[in-house]
Formats: sequence, C-alpha cells, structure tokens
Amino acid sequence: MKSSGLYITLKHLWINEQRCIGIQFYPNKLIQALVKELPSPKWSVRYQMVFILNTPSNVNAIFDKFRGVAWVNCSHFFPKSTLFYENKPLSWDWFYNRELKKGYRACPNEYIQKLEIKRYALNTAKIYIMCFERFINHYKTYELMQIDEDMIHAYLQQLVKKQKSRSYLNQTINAIKFYYEVVKEMPNRFYKIDRPRKADKLPTVLAKDEINQMLACSGNLKNRCIIGLLYSAGLRRSELLQLKLQDIDSKRMLIRVEGSKGEKDRYTLLSEKLLIDLRRYYKFWKPKTYLFEGPDGRKYGVTSVGKIVKRAAERAKISKNVTPHMLRHSFATHLLESGTDLRYIQALLGHSSTRTTEIYTRVAVNKITKIENPLDSII
Repeated sequence: MKSSGLYITLKHLWINEQRCIGIQFYPNKLIQALVKELPSPKWSVRYQMVFILNTPSNVNAIFDKFRGVAWVNCSHFFPKSTLFYENKPLSWDWFYNRELKKGYRACPNEYIQKLEIKRYALNTAKIYIMCFERFINHYKTYELMQIDEDMIHAYLQQLVKKQKSRSYLNQTINAIKFYYEVVKEMPNRFYKIDRPRKADKLPTVLAKDEINQMLACSGNLKNRCIIGLLYSAGLRRSELLQLKLQDIDSKRMLIRVEGSKGEKDRYTLLSEKLLIDLRRYYKFWKPKTYLFEGPDGRKYGVTSVGKIVKRAAERAKISKNVTPHMLRHSFATHLLESGTDLRYIQALLGHSSTRTTEIYTRVAVNKITKIENPLDSII
C-alpha cells in the first residue's frame, strides 16, 4: 500500500488535557474524505495534523474506516507492537547481538558453524539453538560430553510432565542429537533415545462452499488473493510469503515455488479465476519484489496471514478453527475427490513420498458418501 501512497500514520498527542490520536498523511482526496467521516476530527495548528480523541472506539473506527483502503502505520502509536518485527528478514544477527543473562550457557560456536555450513533454514536453526540451550542450561554444571542417555531421558521426562507438545519434544531431541551426532560426529551414541509416539490425527478439511464463503467474506482484494492462493495452489504459509512477482507464470498457468520445505523447488497450479484477481490486485497495490509486501516493501507478515484467514472464517460463520494450512489440506482433498492421481497431488504439494500424501485418502469422502447406510435400507 505504501508504494501507492495510501497510508496514514498514527501519533500520540496531548491536547487540552486530553489524550488524542494524531493522524498524519500525504494530501489525498480519498484519505481526506475518510478522515472527515471519523468521530469529531479537528485540526491542530501546533502539531500540523488532524486529531480525534483517544478512545478504544475511536481507535477501532480508524481501522474500520481505512481497512482495505490505506495502510495504518502504528509504529509510533503501539511501541510494543510486533507488526513490523515479523516483516524483518531473519538473520544470524539475532544470535550474535542478543544480551544474555549472567551465568546463561550459550550454544557452542561449533554448533552454530555446523548449522551454517549445512545451510539449515534459519527458522529451523533458531529452534534448534533455543531447544539445545534450554537443555544445556538444565545441566549447567556438567561438561557437554559428560551428559549421557539417562540424563537426556530424565530431561525429556520433565518436558512430558510439563505437558510439552509432541512437536516440541521432537524438536528438542533433534537439537540434542544434532550436537552429539553431527557436530561431534558420534552417529550412534544416542541411538536409544525414544521419540514420542506420533498422534494419528486426520487433517481437518473445509467444504468447497465454506471456501467460497471465506472468499466472499475476505474483506478486500488483497485478502481475497491470499486466501485464494493458499487454497488454489495448496501453498504453505511460508511459501505464499516467499512468492515473487516473477513466480506467477500466467502463460503456462503455473506458480513456481522456490526453496520450500527441504529446500525443494516445484510448480503448482495457477487458477484462471484467481489470475483475474491477482492482476487487479497488482494494479492497485503495485508490489515491487514480493507478491505480498508490508508497508516497508518487505515480505508480508506471518501473523497477518493467519489473522486474515481466521477473520474471513469468522465472518463466513464457519465454526472450525480455520488456519492457513487447513486450506492446503482442503486443496489436496478436493483434488483427490475429483479423481486426480495421488502422484500428481504429491508433486503439487511438494511431498517427498506418497506416504505423506496418502493421508488425504482417509478424508476424501466422494466414495464414502455413495455407500448406503444400513439404517436407511431398514427404515
């Protein structure tokens, strides 16, 4: 939005012994007209900006009025907001520049070097480092090579008692094994560490009508494109945010997905109907590099995508707790129900094995719904 000039900046002002919201913007007829519709707007000669009283209802009024029209820059208004933090590219600076508490045991440099050399994804590396540091600080008085399998089992048992998730336990095991088996090159030392039993849960899938309702309730064109891409291309949220303008191949009707999970590239489908929306979106928002950008021209925020999907589902009155990944599940299931070969679905999703893709055969209902219920044949 910033690239099109449509954005406003909120400021804290103290006028006539009252807390006020200052609204800064470049001259624009559309913004000026919307500002006039806010509750009792006034002009401050001292601050050279429009202001309204600072109340919860007025804050909501600003967001409601400019939603889908102009970006609301809150960096001066909500100093603790994570709005801009989530758009920053992750780098190793977070590790080298952080401040540690006295006595805190930091991850060994050789651990960091090995992660960098093996080109681990930065998000994965960050999880490994944090999990391993919690582990080595639990056994702070021991040298790392003095820690044995029994001590590791005892630590994992404590995590279980604290009701940590299976995913967290697996991440912790991976982080510990990475040090002893990869960094120290002892591949069999901790072979006996048991992993938590994987829950055999089915993916939650939305009906096509529910997807359609979400698109109708998306709020604006940008949100509609985000929801439409997650579903029609079966994208992970991280893959959506990584898309660049040149990744949309309208001649071949394909989308190129680069550096997805496991550092794999692939092609997936481009919807003809969505392409119309994407072209309209591009003309209005004019992104420069990434298909979806924040106000600073960087990748759109991870949290923002989740909120867009959740808000659209709520407006569509869908009772399920809808997530971006649920749209990916729905894409695969609907393809399978329409008769698409499982191997093609595997390629579109970027799965390494059909075993991963086969889970959708358990939620596809096109065959099940044709089975006559025995009660119906009795009555």
